[in-house]
Order: sequence, then structure tokens, then C-alpha cells
Amino acid sequence: MEQYRASTSRYESMSYRRCGGSGVMLPAISLGLWHNFGSVDNYDNYSQIAFAAFDNGITHFDLANNYGPEAGSAEENFGRILRNGLGAYRDELMISTKAGYYMWPGPYGDWGSRKYLIASLDQSLKRMGLDYVDIFYSHRPDPATPLEETMGALSDIVRQGKALYAGISNYNPEQSRRAIEILKKNGTPCLIHQAKYSMFQRSPEDGLLDTLAEENVGLIAFSPLAQGMLTDRYLHGIPADSRAARGMFLKKEQITEEKLKKIRQLNKIAESRGQSLAQMALAWLLKDDRVTSVLIGASSVKQLKDNLAAMENTGFPSDQLTEIDRILKED
Repeated sequence: MEQYRASTSRYESMSYRRCGGSGVMLPAISLGLWHNFGSVDNYDNYSQIAFAAFDNGITHFDLANNYGPEAGSAEENFGRILRNGLGAYRDELMISTKAGYYMWPGPYGDWGSRKYLIASLDQSLKRMGLDYVDIFYSHRPDPATPLEETMGALSDIVRQGKALYAGISNYNPEQSRRAIEILKKNGTPCLIHQAKYSMFQRSPEDGLLDTLAEENVGLIAFSPLAQGMLTDRYLHGIPADSRAARGMFLKKEQITEEKLKKIRQLNKIAESRGQSLAQMALAWLLKDDRVTSVLIGASSVKQLKDNLAAMENTGFPSDQLTEIDRILKED
């Protein structure tokens, strides 16, 4: 493979948003490596996706210790991408990883203990060949570990220089407020919260967005396309090669006739806007300035660029928003 050289015009088409009250600007659309970057995937394909993402202004690459499959392989493969050229632009990149879900056997390879978080990050840095990550997250709250211990580990990781910023993910509003307060007292403010948020998953609107805005913490939305439901994949039912058909994170029983009806109605609105359903779903999240960035996955460069085109139209007339809300609230 030829040595990668980044496009000199890569920042022209991307919008960047301030992350809470920090000095950090994130691209409106970030690339998540949850899928398509594992040991079962094709290197040439996913490396082209990563390079194309950066060439189109995506500076933020989001990982976790268990992304793959196999667990850890997404970080290993991203490390290979960095060594093959992207790493030359390290100071232009925001790289994040997380720990909080099962990673290795025994009592120290899961949840939110200080032991697990610090050991996991050391492993992640080794897999990626990095001295530090930009953001390190507690991937989920641990009901059996004091929050002070989990947040204390994040604070020490930042002080040690292994991460520049601390983040939390999958915390409810009350847990988030407590975690943010502990980090603030530790002198390592929470930069960002990563939450599942889409047209079909609106729980962040039930207090989390307001809490983060009050605390000057950014929000980045994952699964913005509801595991592919908010695309044209399911307009005519369940394709044989789809995630739902294979039972991968999305189950057939989730694609109900009522859900298909909503998908088709939403698609008609997207068509009237000159967008695909996926583009409208991303734009719908970006209409709210409390959302710093949305995390997309991509299985091809074409899909990546199609999603990036969402930024060409992120405005919504009030009648469209009213109609979207009506559709989403239908029983």
C-alpha cells in the first residue's frame, strides 16, 4: 500500500462543534469503529474508510476495548492504520476508547473498578501503539463499585497523561450529574457523555440533554440510525443479508409492522427534503446544538460519504418537526 497523504482541503466541508464548555471542537459527524473494523473484516476496505473519513474532515475516531470481533481487534487494526500513514497526523486526531464491559476472565476484566479501568487502558494503548488517547470513557456505570472509585480512576488516568480528557457513557441523568460533580472536584472535568440517541431512541430527551447542558458537558450520540432501521434497508421488509436477518445487535422481532410503517412515513419526509432517510436521521440529531457530534459506522467509503452528505441540510421547518414527532409518537 502506498504511503497515505491526507487531503489538504479536508476541513472545508466539515462543521465542528464545541464540546460543552471545553476548548475541544469535534466534527459534527465522527467515525465509530464498533462494527466493520474487527478481525473478521477486510483490512483494505476498513483502512480506506478511515483514510476517507479523515480526508473528509472527520478528526474523531471512537473505539472501545471490546470492539471487534474478536474483542480488542478493532484497536489492533486501528493501530495498523495509524502505522500505515494516519498516525503521521496524530496531532490532528481525537482518538477515544472505553472500558466497562466484559473483556477478560476473572474478577478484574469487567465493570468499573480502578483495577479494570487502568489495566484496560494500558492494554488499549499497547494495541493501538499510542502513548495516550484523547478521551477515555467509563463505558457504563457499575452498580457494585463506588462512583468515587470509578471517577477517581478516570481522574488519575488524565493526570498520568494516558488520556487528555475523561468521558462517561450510558449513565442516566442522576448518575451523570454525580459523576460530573466528582470529576469536577478531582480537577479533571468531564468532557463528554456518549449516549444512545436516535429518532427511535429518545431517552436522552428525558433529562440527560438538559443535565449535560447545565453542566457544560458535550453529548455524542451513538447508534443514530438505530442499527440500520433508519435507512432504506427496511423499507420493504427484512433483507436476507441485513443485521436483523442475521440477529446481529438488531433482532427480527424489533422490525414490527408498526415500525416499518413509521420508517416508510419518515422516508417520505426525507424524500421531500432531497435526502435519504439516513441523512435526515443524522440531520435531525444535529438540529439540536446540545448534540456535539453523532457517531456513524460505515461498511464502505460510499456509505461514509452518503452519510456525510447529511450536513448539507440540517435545518427543519417547524411543520416537518411536528410531523416527525407525530409519526414517532404513533402507537
